[in-house]
Amino acid sequence: MRRSDFDVTDRIRTTDPIAVGDEVMRLYCDLYAGNDSSPIKRAFKDVSLLYHGKHPDYHPCDTEYHDIQHVLDVTLATARLLDGYERGRSGPALPPAYFDVGVVTALFHDFGYLRRRNDHLHRFGAEYTLTHVTRGSHFLRGYLPKIGLGRYATAASRLVHFTGYERKADTIRLDDPLLRRVGEILGTADVVAQMSDRCYLEKCRDRLYPEFVLGGLTRRRGPNGRIVTVFKSAGDLVRKTPGFYFNAMKRLEHQLHDAHKYAERHFGGQNTYLEEMAKNVRYAETTANASARALLRRNPPRTLRPSVIAYPEDLVIV
Repeated sequence: MRRSDFDVTDRIRTTDPIAVGDEVMRLYCDLYAGNDSSPIKRAFKDVSLLYHGKHPDYHPCDTEYHDIQHVLDVTLATARLLDGYERGRSGPALPPAYFDVGVVTALFHDFGYLRRRNDHLHRFGAEYTLTHVTRGSHFLRGYLPKIGLGRYATAASRLVHFTGYERKADTIRLDDPLLRRVGEILGTADVVAQMSDRCYLEKCRDRLYPEFVLGGLTRRRGPNGRIVTVFKSAGDLVRKTPGFYFNAMKRLEHQLHDAHKYAERHFGGQNTYLEEMAKNVRYAETTANASARALLRRNPPRTLRPSVIAYPEDLVIV
């Protein structure tokens, strides 16, 4: 049986930056033997320090859904899709630096949830939900020159927007079609990694919904100015997962141009990510007319420091 802290193949522990980093480096070295991989190694080290609160400028991660497991899972998926592209390509070759940029951007794609230590306005990282991609974009622009990828700093600051909804994919400005494909791969990895997680539904109920509350996504203002409830409760979020899956598949196919198919090349003909996504959606449909609390019993791994409060204790989850 697949373990909750492992990837879709049940081989790589996705709560461990070293394990994921080793697998990403294995893929890199298989493709680009003899090339310098120091930017990726440095980025894995830095993301671990930052998310665990060992950086002097940033608080540790306090978002339980968008935690380091999610980041590592997305990064692993990105590397696998890049590997699939290169091994079965019919287009231009993927330069080693583009692999570097794709992986580094994946590692920091949700960095915008981390709060600076001098931030006295926000109590929780989830309050940045609506702007976290732009915050991550600004960070990447300054970070890439520090690891020897300064030439691609502007590109990375745009690539990260393929993981969010602050900009439509077709409005993201990239002059290089191959870098655009890297962005589409990154956006695809963000979708398939989280929706194929073994504990995806439990995480939606217990972790994503509180983030939505803090980020202001459970309600929105309609065209007539009235407040419309988007998600009534955590259970309502789970019940609406099949609809989200339908929209996510349209995004994968039309906006991100079927980059998910590179997984088949990587895995030798099987798209393990889509298979696991479909399992989660089928189970969400099973729980739609029953108590999600009773049927969703898996325990996702916890990656936050014990002293970190992910959201207010009085936030009601029903």
